[in-house]
Amino acid sequence: MTIDETAAIMDILAAAYPRFYSGPDAPDSDNVLALWADLFADDDPSLVGAAVKSLIASDERGFPPHIGAVKEQMRKLANPQELTEGEAWALVAKAVRNSIYGAREQFEKLPPELQKLVGSPAQLREWAVMDSGTLHSVVASNIQRAYKAVVKRERERAKLPEDVRRVIAAVSEKMAIDGQIEELPKKETEEEPNEPAS
Repeated sequence: MTIDETAAIMDILAAAYPRFYSGPDAPDSDNVLALWADLFADDDPSLVGAAVKSLIASDERGFPPHIGAVKEQMRKLANPQELTEGEAWALVAKAVRNSIYGAREQFEKLPPELQKLVGSPAQLREWAVMDSGTLHSVVASNIQRAYKAVVKRERERAKLPEDVRRVIAAVSEKMAIDGQIEELPKKETEEEPNEPAS
């Protein structure tokens, strides 16, 4: 968003919350404008505007939304089909049911974020032959908890301005080069067993 686009968003907020943005206790408008312009510099102004308006429309507190709330609302508007932990487990459980002989095919049907959590087609095959009670309690709980953590981490990362993401990536890369971060060994994928002859 440009400064002018940010100013238009701030005008909407000032119109919706006139007491907050005027008077002796009002924040300095130049500082507020500069901060919002900086933190939304890489964002689509129409998405920011939609997020601000939806927060104003659902406001019950009488206070303007803060930057973090706007970023979260933008994420929700941009990703309306995001899976819940239960929905993520349901997809994995469905893949497991058909993975004794079709693990690779089932693994490839999973969304990329679930493929990362599962690890490999071999893992699906292992779960397919596991005791059902353990699968639907222990494994289900672990997948749901891990998925929730991944989604939370991704939400937090998505809220960061692009320049902050670049700094984090550069620091991580430097630490990896310096040997401070060890790469985890990659799981080798096993070949699927042949289907029994009929």
